[in-house]
Amino acid sequence: MAEMLTSAGQESKFKNGSIIEGTVSAVKGDDVFVDIGYKSEGSVSLGEFAEAPAVGDKVTVMLVKLEDDKTGMVEISKKRADDKIRWEKILDRYVEGCVVTGTIKSAVRGGLLVQIDDVEAFLPGSQVEVTPVKELEPYVGQTYDFKVIKISDERRNLIVSRRELIEGTLAEKKAELLASLQKNEVRTGRVKNITDFGAFIDLDGIDGLLHITDMSWGRIKHPSEMLKVGQELEVMVLDIDRERERISLGLKQTQENPWNNILDQFPVGARVSGKVVNLAAYGAFIEIAPGIEGLVHISEFSWTKRVARASDMLAIGDEVQVVVLSVDVDNQKIALGIRQTQANPWDTVQDRFPVGSKVSGKVRNFTAYGAFVELEEGIDGMIHVSDMSWTRKINHPSECLQKGMEVEAVVLDVNPKEQRISLGLKQAQQDPWAEIASKYAVGSTVKGKVSKIASFGAFIELEDGVDGLVHISQISDQRVEKVKDALDVGQEVEARVVKVDRGERRIGLSIRAMTMTEEEIKALEAEGAGDDSASSSQKTSGSENLGGLSAAFDNAFANVEWQPGEAN
Repeated sequence: MAEMLTSAGQESKFKNGSIIEGTVSAVKGDDVFVDIGYKSEGSVSLGEFAEAPAVGDKVTVMLVKLEDDKTGMVEISKKRADDKIRWEKILDRYVEGCVVTGTIKSAVRGGLLVQIDDVEAFLPGSQVEVTPVKELEPYVGQTYDFKVIKISDERRNLIVSRRELIEGTLAEKKAELLASLQKNEVRTGRVKNITDFGAFIDLDGIDGLLHITDMSWGRIKHPSEMLKVGQELEVMVLDIDRERERISLGLKQTQENPWNNILDQFPVGARVSGKVVNLAAYGAFIEIAPGIEGLVHISEFSWTKRVARASDMLAIGDEVQVVVLSVDVDNQKIALGIRQTQANPWDTVQDRFPVGSKVSGKVRNFTAYGAFVELEEGIDGMIHVSDMSWTRKINHPSECLQKGMEVEAVVLDVNPKEQRISLGLKQAQQDPWAEIASKYAVGSTVKGKVSKIASFGAFIELEDGVDGLVHISQISDQRVEKVKDALDVGQEVEARVVKVDRGERRIGLSIRAMTMTEEEIKALEAEGAGDDSASSSQKTSGSENLGGLSAAFDNAFANVEWQPGEAN
């Protein structure tokens, strides 16, 4: 029974992974033989010892395997025993969350190795500082406090963090600082980061946002124009959100607002110089003092030039002279003018272009109702279509003018207030109608060319640009359904003058009368003389009639408006 109990005790002692104390029985070459009290000895490599052992020395080993498959000996390891004993001591000494002091030993892939007493721990690169660290070598040899964030039983190592300790310290400091901050107080801070919309300022433990609109009373495009990372500056606390831990800061609020005495500095009418700081489609912004900008609208650029875009005349950075037109203190707006720095040429335009004078200029542009003629740079006069010809009805200025053409005209009216000059093209020429009655006597034969065709007749261009009208009833002895069936534009024709009305500036023609005999004409004359109502309507001032033909002309056009331009 005693032997069985002893054997059972030995079996429980000799288990794989157990730590056993043995005695060195022999040292042969690189092998150290150890007697652990089992039926066979085990061997350990001499390299696992710090110093070579002597026979009889006591050593602690780990039983790896009772019998090796090849040698049949007990497989033991001193190194594994040492590692297990060391790890058990670490577990007794350290727990997750405790703070330890260590020295950074070396840089490895992904982080740093830290020597803590006799324990080697791993410090990940992300846990070195609060912000990411690119270069780890400068930390080698430095001693810091660390927080144990993980104990890995599987890998038998410690993972530590310096960042969590720093964050903890900062959190306490941040809470204290947040509680002590007051609105409108001025604090010293350091520029920590710059963005497109502003800058984050470190107030020695807590960050505040300095928005770009609170940096300067003037205009800046980007915070980097005023600030640099690391720069120290005085800022004012504008707002505090303690729940969300957000602080709004102001830089311009630490300086006097230049708008407070703006009316004394820039009274209306004052002439000042400034720099173009921004351009928009509708005007230019001019900085006339630090933090003070005014707008020059495109309508205030020039007295005479038509400015479509501000960039056509100015560029950012240009130095310009301006006049203060108005000041709105409440909305912090100043209206400026550039043209007011020069004399207004429209104030003296009546002296240079008096009514009735003859002027010359170049056709600059057309509208549906007339043409603009440039008299001098920036000064245009307008010729209305009704003032282009004595003899023809002009529907569009392109019928008698071309862009770039040099013309002579007469000044009809000048309105400096509205900046308008009315010109007359026909007034620069003699009115041909003064001699029309003698030149185109009633009953005379004329030659001309068909210029336009309308539904009611055809216009015949005579000499001097004068048009006569042949009614559809006076084209032929035969019935004409459509004028264009009997006549073509450009066709030369002969006709007789049957009516001349100087008051209405009309000439009535008849092609049909060219084939009439004298007896037929006399019969029509007698017919016209017997028509009292017709004859009374013919005897208008400045008119001469050919009896019945003139009466027929008037009757045919009784309900037709004289529209030479209304062609089919």
